[in-house]
Amino acid sequence: MCFVDTLDLANGSQGTFGFMTQENVARVERQRNTPITVVMGNPPYNVGQLDENDNNRNRKYATVDRRVANTYVKDSVATLRMQVYDPYVKFFRWATDRLNSRDGIVCFVTNNSFVEQLAFDGMRKHLLQDFTRLYHLDLEGNVRQNPKLSGTAYNVFGIQVGVGITVAVRCHRHRGHRVLFHRVDKNLRRQQKLVWLAKHRDVKGVRWRALKADEHHTWIVAEHGTEYARFLPMGSKAGKASTGCAAECLFKVYGRGAATNSDAYVYDFDASRLAERAAGMVEEFNSELDRWKRAGKPESLEGILRVDEQVCKWIRNTKRTLLRGHYLRFDDSRIRVAQYRPFTRRFYYFERAFSEDTYRLPSMFPPAELENENTVIAVTDRGSEKPFVAMAARFIVDLHLVSPGSSTQCFPFYVYDEDGGNRRENITDWALKHFREHYHNKRITKWDIFYYVYGVLHQPGYRERFAENLKRELPRIPLAPLTLPSPQRGEGKQSGFRAFAAAGQKLARLHLDYEKLEPWPLEWIETPGVPLSYRVDDKMRFTKDKTALKVNDSLTLARIPPEALRYRLGNRSALEWVVDQYQVSEDKRSGIRSDPNRPDDPEYIVRLVGQVVRVSIETMKTIDALPPDFGGGK
Repeated sequence: MCFVDTLDLANGSQGTFGFMTQENVARVERQRNTPITVVMGNPPYNVGQLDENDNNRNRKYATVDRRVANTYVKDSVATLRMQVYDPYVKFFRWATDRLNSRDGIVCFVTNNSFVEQLAFDGMRKHLLQDFTRLYHLDLEGNVRQNPKLSGTAYNVFGIQVGVGITVAVRCHRHRGHRVLFHRVDKNLRRQQKLVWLAKHRDVKGVRWRALKADEHHTWIVAEHGTEYARFLPMGSKAGKASTGCAAECLFKVYGRGAATNSDAYVYDFDASRLAERAAGMVEEFNSELDRWKRAGKPESLEGILRVDEQVCKWIRNTKRTLLRGHYLRFDDSRIRVAQYRPFTRRFYYFERAFSEDTYRLPSMFPPAELENENTVIAVTDRGSEKPFVAMAARFIVDLHLVSPGSSTQCFPFYVYDEDGGNRRENITDWALKHFREHYHNKRITKWDIFYYVYGVLHQPGYRERFAENLKRELPRIPLAPLTLPSPQRGEGKQSGFRAFAAAGQKLARLHLDYEKLEPWPLEWIETPGVPLSYRVDDKMRFTKDKTALKVNDSLTLARIPPEALRYRLGNRSALEWVVDQYQVSEDKRSGIRSDPNRPDDPEYIVRLVGQVVRVSIETMKTIDALPPDFGGGK
C-alpha cells in the first residue's frame, strides 16, 4: 500500500504526504516505475470550488489537467465544459496514460454523466480510441434527472447523481473498437440493485447492447435523429463564424444568458439596494487592487485577498480583472432590469467584472436607453436533463432562466454594437429566402419567421417527439405544411406557416407583457380580525389541492383554476415559479437579504399572481389551438 495522492504521480513527483516514512516513499517510487496493466477504483466526483470565498479548493494537477485540456476538452464541440474537469474524469485520463501503450484494463465506479451528456463528447471520442472494448453498466439512480424516484433510495450509494461501472479493455487481439452498454431497471431500489450485481458477477453474465457512436461521438443516439437533422437549425457555430449571406441557419448570433456565480450580490428586487451594494463592491475591489499593487503584483492572489463575504464575492472573473490592474468605477446606468426566472424580473448590476461571463449579451442588450427595443427567444441549452423550455424576453436574461440546473441560450431579433449603434436584424437572409421560396410568399418578413419559430417551439407534439434531440443539440425548426384545415368546422384552408406565426406572436405578447395584463379574477379571502396586508412575510403557500394560495396571515387568493397549473416551464408551472421566487430569503454565505416586496407598489405580488394565472390560461388556450401536425417538413 502506498500513501500518496495518485494524480500527483503524473507530475513525476512522489506526491507523498510529508509525515510518511522513507519506506512509503520507496514503495511509491517503485510503483511509479512498475508497468501496471490493471487500474481499479472508485474515484471522487464533483467539479468543486469556483470562487475565492470557498476555502475548500480543488487541488490543481498540472500534468493531468493539461492532458485533459489537450484531449477531452480540445476535441469537444460543447461550449460549457467545466464538468470535464471533474476529478473522476482526471482519473480516467491518468489511468489511461498510466497503461501507456500496453494492453490492460481500467475499471472505475463513477458518476456516469460522461455516457450521455454533451460536455463529454471529447472524452467519449478518446475513450473509444484508447480502448478496444468499453463496457458500461448504468446503475441509474440520478435523482436530479428523474425526480419521480424517492430521494436516494434508488441509488447504490445513496447519493443524487447516477452511478455506473465502466470496464475499459485494451487488447491488441481485438478487431475494431466497440461500446457495450447495459442499463438496469431504474425502478429497482438500492438493495435490489446490489442483489442484481451479486447475481451478475462479471461481464460475461450481462446481456450487453452494442452501441454505435455517431459522428458527434454520441454513444446513445436519440430516436428520430435522422428526421430532426433535416430541420432548419436555429443557430450554429458555423453560422456565427460566417460572413455575409453564408450563414445557413435561422439566427446568425446567439449566446448564453448572464453567468454570475454571485447572484446574491449582483441581483436585487430593489434598484436602490442593489446600487448601494454595487458601489460597495467597487470600493472593495479598488481597495484590494491597491493592496495587491503594494504587495508587488504577485501572480497568485492566494493569501493576498481579504475576503469579506458581506461585501464582495471573489469569483474567478473578478480575480482576473484585478490581475489586469484596472480600477473600476461605479456606474448607476449599469443597474438594468433582467429576466431572472420565468415571470420574475430583478435588477442586475451589468458589470462584467462581477459576473463570470456575459457572453454576447452586450450586443443583444446595449445601453439602458434602448431597453424594451429588442426581443430574444430564450431556450434550454444543450446537455440539460430538464424538460425543454422556450420563453420570450426583452430584458437581459440570466444563465439559469429556464432552471437552476440548466443553462439558457438566447436568440435575439436584433443585434447591436456595444454602444447601441449599428442595429441589424439577426434573422439571416438565407432564412428569409428559404421561407419565401418554400411557401411561395414574398410577403413573409423576418418578424413572421421569429414568431413562427416561437410558435413551433411550443407545439406539444414537437416537444414530445424530439425531447431527446433537444437535450443533445440546439432546436431545429420544421416547416409546417403549406396549408392546414381551417379550425372553423374543417372548412377551407389556412396557411400552416401563418397558423404557427400568429400563435407565436400571441404567445410572445403574453410572455413579454405579463405585467400589463388584467389579473384573473381570483377570490380574495380576508382573515377576520387581521388587518389586510399585501406583503409576503416569508413565502406564499398553496393549499394541498392548489386551488388557493395563502399570501400571508391576512390574505388568501382562492379559486385558482386547475387550468392555470397546466402551463409548465421545466419542472414547475408558471405560477409555481412565482411562488418559488417571490419569497423573503437570506443568502447563507453573505447574509444578504432578498425581499421581493415593493414599498412603492404594495399590491405588485398579489397582482402578479392574478396576471400569471391569466397568462397561463391564455397560453394553454393558444397551445391547444396549435395545429396538431407541423408536417415533418424538410
